[in-house]
Amino acid sequence: MDKSWIGKPQTSNEYLLGLDKFLDFAFKNAAVDDTIRCPCPMCCFGKWKTRDEVQDHLVCKPFPQNYVIWNIHGEKKLLESSGDRVVMQETFRPENPIETMISDAFGQYRQQSADVGTSQPFGSTETSNEGHREDTGDFRDFLKDASETLYEGSKYTKLEFLIKLYHIKVYCRLSDKAMTMILDLLRDAFEDAKLPPSFYEAKKTISKLGLDYTNIPACPNNCMLFWEGDSELEACKHCGTSKWNPNKKNKQAAKVLRYFPLKPRLKRLFMCRKTAEHMRWHALDSNSDGLMRHPRDGEAWKTFDRTHSGFASDPRNVWLGLASDGFNPFGTMSTTYSIWPVFLIPYNLPPWMCMKHTSFILSMIIPGKQMPGNNIDVYLQPLVKELCELWNDGVETFDSSLNETFRMHAALMWTISDFPGLGILSGWNTHTGFACPTCNFDTEPCRLVHSKKCCFMGHRRFLRRNHRFRFNRVRFNGSTEERNPPIKLSGSDILRQIAEGKGAKLDGKRKRSRRATKQWNKRSIFFELPYWQSNLLRHNLDFMHIEKNICDNIIYTLLHDKSKSKDNENARKDLREMGIRRDLWLKDNGSYNLAVFSLMTDSKKKVDTKKLFLTTLKNIKVPDGYSSNISRCVDLVQKKIFGLKSHDSHIILEQFLPLAIRNVLPDHVVTVLVEFCSFFRAISSKTLNISELDILQERIIITLCHLEILFPPSFFTVMVHLSVHLVEEAKLGGPVHYRNMYPVERELGHFKPFVRNKSQSEGCIAKGHIAEDTLTFCSYYMEDIETRFNRPRRVRDDPNYIQPSGMLTIFPQLGKPASAPENYHLAPMQKLQAHRYVLLNCSIVTPFVEEFRQHIRRSSRGRRPSLTEIERKVNKEFVDWFQKRIMNPDSIDTMSTDLKFLARGPSVNARRYTAYNINGSKFRTLAREEGLKTQNSGVFLTSKTSCVASSSDGNLRQAEIPYYGKLEDIIEINYNGRFKVVLFKCKWADTTRDRGYQKDRWNFNCVNFDKLIHTGEREEHEPYIEASQAHLVFYVDDIVNKGWSVAVHLKPRDMYDMGEVIEEEVYENEPYQEQELEQFYADGDDYVQLATDHIIDDIVDPNVATDLATNAIPVCVGKVGLVVRIHLARELLSSDGTGKSRSTACYSVNGKSAFQAITSEHHIVYAATLDRHSNKIGIILLSDDTRNAISDFASAAGCSSSRDQRASQLSVAQAGRRTALSAEVDIR
Repeated sequence: MDKSWIGKPQTSNEYLLGLDKFLDFAFKNAAVDDTIRCPCPMCCFGKWKTRDEVQDHLVCKPFPQNYVIWNIHGEKKLLESSGDRVVMQETFRPENPIETMISDAFGQYRQQSADVGTSQPFGSTETSNEGHREDTGDFRDFLKDASETLYEGSKYTKLEFLIKLYHIKVYCRLSDKAMTMILDLLRDAFEDAKLPPSFYEAKKTISKLGLDYTNIPACPNNCMLFWEGDSELEACKHCGTSKWNPNKKNKQAAKVLRYFPLKPRLKRLFMCRKTAEHMRWHALDSNSDGLMRHPRDGEAWKTFDRTHSGFASDPRNVWLGLASDGFNPFGTMSTTYSIWPVFLIPYNLPPWMCMKHTSFILSMIIPGKQMPGNNIDVYLQPLVKELCELWNDGVETFDSSLNETFRMHAALMWTISDFPGLGILSGWNTHTGFACPTCNFDTEPCRLVHSKKCCFMGHRRFLRRNHRFRFNRVRFNGSTEERNPPIKLSGSDILRQIAEGKGAKLDGKRKRSRRATKQWNKRSIFFELPYWQSNLLRHNLDFMHIEKNICDNIIYTLLHDKSKSKDNENARKDLREMGIRRDLWLKDNGSYNLAVFSLMTDSKKKVDTKKLFLTTLKNIKVPDGYSSNISRCVDLVQKKIFGLKSHDSHIILEQFLPLAIRNVLPDHVVTVLVEFCSFFRAISSKTLNISELDILQERIIITLCHLEILFPPSFFTVMVHLSVHLVEEAKLGGPVHYRNMYPVERELGHFKPFVRNKSQSEGCIAKGHIAEDTLTFCSYYMEDIETRFNRPRRVRDDPNYIQPSGMLTIFPQLGKPASAPENYHLAPMQKLQAHRYVLLNCSIVTPFVEEFRQHIRRSSRGRRPSLTEIERKVNKEFVDWFQKRIMNPDSIDTMSTDLKFLARGPSVNARRYTAYNINGSKFRTLAREEGLKTQNSGVFLTSKTSCVASSSDGNLRQAEIPYYGKLEDIIEINYNGRFKVVLFKCKWADTTRDRGYQKDRWNFNCVNFDKLIHTGEREEHEPYIEASQAHLVFYVDDIVNKGWSVAVHLKPRDMYDMGEVIEEEVYENEPYQEQELEQFYADGDDYVQLATDHIIDDIVDPNVATDLATNAIPVCVGKVGLVVRIHLARELLSSDGTGKSRSTACYSVNGKSAFQAITSEHHIVYAATLDRHSNKIGIILLSDDTRNAISDFASAAGCSSSRDQRASQLSVAQAGRRTALSAEVDIR
């Protein structure tokens, strides 16, 4: 039978005729119920399809070229004679994925008997029985179920159907009750189907493919585990508490540790052929450019390899990280319950697998109700013992990728936790003035007296010895800095400190060091690992919570939030206590000047920087999937931000905060904060340049010093200080996303839906995880159902049509439409502009463009045309010239088919879309996203553009010019069926001149879409680009400079830079270049002005206010400022304070009667009496109307004027526009 058609294009007649003959043959010899196995690349012989379905698939997808012996469809094997040798034609033999899964699950390849069915043959390498399942009965039962059809004629086997049904239950989180009802319905509908009698039986069958866990009773007080030699004890040998629950009739442990053995889970990574080869990625993949993309590129990994060369000699040995944190499984903050899962992360895997949910290994579930605290070591004993065994002895493991056994070892590199968790795991006390574990005891604790907390300043010690900041007294804490940076301690140094603190003997004269006993709470159990002491990085600082806390510090301090600001009354008192920054001290009357970094509302100057800042954040629209809708956290009425999650803080700190403050704060404050935010953006990159990390370290040190100049000491919590150590940890451990808590927090959130019985939350999580873990393993082998490995990406940009391998095209289809098409006719100008852009950007047309330029020069009649004139003629006349050149009868036979189709131009019939996915991003037109909360219309590209310095300049130059636009239309033009091209029509900002594109003082890319170019209104305009050239950006509107926006670049999700050069990388990092901090500070020792003339008048002296309300005494107003504040007076007198009613109300204050008379919209008069028979009354007036305040006050007091004799005392004070008056009036 002729099979030469297999390599032909799918649109050719030869291919279509050959396909019909194949279908006739297949349905005649291999049909079952009018279906055959579809050989298309998507079905891979695994799905049974009808004739029409197979034909559709093989018209859209190419026929497999190596499938020339149709043995799956009834053709017998052929032998071809070639001279004196006989060659066996290779037969395509599809693999049964379910049988492969069974053999991998049971740990070794087994030769299958003929009566069971076909399976992949096992290897001949002898394997040890250690670590493999001894029960061959289960193995044979599974193979039998894998070959037995569900019912006669079914395309599913009994086991395959059961696994997929159970997969749907776990994947969609159906309850056991729902699955029982579904099985009952299926048994009723298909009586001949071989279904299990109950869901319990089905679950028991599937569970044999998975791995189990162990219950270990624990002391209710976390003193010990009842395991190994202590398993038979009835009570704790430390505290004597019974291990049984007294409220249960049967013996039931009061507290149970669920432990998931590590060895079988690591072995399964090598037994599964889908993951075995990836476990050697860290050694097989080369790092040619030296950038850090993985923990293997860090110094800690490399030093470990050098120190333990025997371990590093086999790349299959496993590097692990340990992560843990507590969480409330009930999803409500009203219930205090903390469960602590412990996870292990295998770092052998490549970046696109390493930190995924499917790669995490759950090691144990530490039960609640309370957190384990320092007793977490009690629960870690089984894991540490197993890690020691894996290090010393290893375990025999079968490697399915190399078809051999080896002895696998494993090592724990470090731990990952939040900062309190770091203290629990390491034993270091993180709640004192020595909280920083890196600085250790080499620091000077600073306790703020009034704020009642520790501050962590002194970052000048990290500067070089001759830096001028070290000698500056005035701008910092009033003294010079002579200390060197703290020395990082080794594991042996830590053990020495612990030994000295715990084992020091006391004599009559010398007491044991309080530092040691206070800081080291225990000797961490991890030091029982033989290699732990030599690890360079043992406990990671959590980047996620550091960012969260720093973002909160900055945001709420800028907004001057009363409850969360670090610049408050106590902070100002601390400044006075320390004797620094005199102009920020609290005044005697309780007021203080607003700091330069605070946002304010100034009604006199009609400036509300707080509102401008919040409006910028409120109006930000980000691309789909970039972050949550942060505008929901912004309240413009109360001028507050609330409800920020950790990722919201991450986005605000690294992206939005610099944009929001750039026009509302003084330049020197903006510069420092932009530099601070830039540091976090740089250190959180997926790819780090080792040579640039040293520069980054210098930048963060300088930035922290400048922050010390601007912000009060209370701002410098331990989280702010820890940022100085992030660079050093990145050098040791690699990029931070392998060592932060984001994936761990997602895992904890993933566990919450498992809890359906709140009285047994730990058990629910354990059972739910085992089921999910089993089906995750099975998912590797299921390709025709959605799983965690093949589920559609958020942005699906794989084309609907795959070009056949035998048919090359100059315009391969890229991207995928994300909306329904709309057919329409191209206008003549649209057709010309689109076609011209396609020609001028097509590689096979480039020689003809250059030929046309030469033609222009030759036809200029002796006058040499300028380069500008040549380009203008190319733009105007090339399309017509090209058509004549290609279709010339004298040379048309020498032209390729593609050139002929290009010369004819596109069809007038075109398609239009409103959304399109390409380059890993979703693009939407402006009309489509109208009314949406997201922004996907921003387009960016760089293009080599011919340009001149001026109109008189004849030297044409090629320059890389950035273009920013907003997507208006998406069209698909058709070159008469030969190829299709998708084009984006945008409105482009004029980036060639300052009127449309500028870089501001902080190097942000600012564009103005009121100044456009290439609008498409004229024939020479170029509004179109190819869709493949577009990169997604989004724009943040400038609230102050109307019409201008800041362009923000971003990378697509799930894309990893593994060494290729990214064209747009320079534009992504450019807005966050290093800021010139020194330009705002003189070289001298002069004091920097840190306060504004705006006085904070919303703080009250409670004693004065109370005396006024209760004792009716006159108010003693100081020389400057306002003693009694309006908001506290309202509270004391229970007033609504609207100032719009002229009513009189009576209230009770501390058992006394009080009267309030509201006389004006501009000021409020308060009156209070000591008792009903008093002859004297104390009156206060608070007013925004200074001019009429005196007369209104005298009238309210019953005086003809302020000089009336009955007014024995009158005091007046002013603060800004507000006036306060008080008097004691004799009313007899």
